Amino acid sequence: MNELNFIDLFAGASGMSEGFIQAGLNPISHIEMDKYACDSIRTRAVYHFVTKNGKEKFYFDYLKGEISREELYSQVPKDILDSVLNIEITDDSIKSIFSKIDKTLNKKKVDLIIGGPPCQAYSLLGRHHENIENDPRNKLYIQYGRFLKHYEPKAFVFENVPGLLSANKGQHFKNLKAYFRKIGYEVYHDTLNAADYGVLQARKRIIIVGWKKNIDYGFPEIKKIKVETTVNDIFQDLPKLKSGEALHVADYTIPKNDYLKRFELRNGVDFVTQHISRPHNARDLKIYKIAIEKWDKNEERLKYPDLPKELKTHKNESSFADRFKVVNGKGVSHTVVAHIAKDGHYYIHPDIKQCRSISVREAARLQSFPDDFYFEGSRSAAFKQIGNAVPPLMAYSIAKAIKNKL
Repeated sequence: MNELNFIDLFAGASGMSEGFIQAGLNPISHIEMDKYACDSIRTRAVYHFVTKNGKEKFYFDYLKGEISREELYSQVPKDILDSVLNIEITDDSIKSIFSKIDKTLNKKKVDLIIGGPPCQAYSLLGRHHENIENDPRNKLYIQYGRFLKHYEPKAFVFENVPGLLSANKGQHFKNLKAYFRKIGYEVYHDTLNAADYGVLQARKRIIIVGWKKNIDYGFPEIKKIKVETTVNDIFQDLPKLKSGEALHVADYTIPKNDYLKRFELRNGVDFVTQHISRPHNARDLKIYKIAIEKWDKNEERLKYPDLPKELKTHKNESSFADRFKVVNGKGVSHTVVAHIAKDGHYYIHPDIKQCRSISVREAARLQSFPDDFYFEGSRSAAFKQIGNAVPPLMAYSIAKAIKNKL
């Protein structure tokens, strides 16, 4: 089969792209406005190159802090690094973006465009903003469409939050579908839950698939994956941490289990990185302990109004009453979102002996990133990238279904 090439728009840290690469597709370019996410994409692109060319030792040396990023990057052709464009997609920048991508194509055809524009405007939280109708993020699908018009791929995959369907009483979604049809694509959508595709997280997302009208395949059948694994199962081989403790490089504590083998989350690397916990003050740790005890006893969530008076800091007890939430160790996690970069209250580790919020690596595992995926930037930057990502395992299932059709 000829190699299928894709462009990833609004790429984030490239979680969606990672799934498509694992399914055998070839990335031509990634476009992303966040600097740290672009650094992560470049580092991952280097990983894919050096592992294909027998130079993975350089990557592992980098993870261990034994060589610099510059030394690692020197192992790959410059065009691999240049294919990651750290730029915001706007009316002013789009021609320059096309020009840069066109130079790297070298007669290759773009078969597929993937990506999901920033979704905050459609999220439940985002809808509280007064001026949502004028939020420029609502029209980013038009920028997406300009790439479709320029490159005319056979298909596209557009990911977003379920709120897209109901925003502005459904009018935004109607406009989006009409626009994509106008520029030559048949459009189908479905709401998928990442937990149905091997990800240990209840994460619902709208997946829109568009086909050039002459090759219309409808919405592809995406095979579901059943797993019996729990969150506790994928945390148990990681070293125990205290609040504020950071293990930048550490040994695993036990051999990998069937889940970690099957989905290759521990894939050839014999150490773990970025097992970093944020620090918490004494009051928050007391609250976390109460929340974990409540959850362990009756699987009951802590409500803010139920806290002892001396632990309360907010007079408003009705908004965000469930601001403290324990990750369900005996099942799948609730949705990991970018807010995890601001505080850990919504992602409390299920083990009361650790009594902290989850680490960067634990959050990455909930999103199904392999352990050798390295997030550049600070702890907060890493959390933000993870929370915004499409889970690679979910993306892999989508990619396989699209690839089979193409």
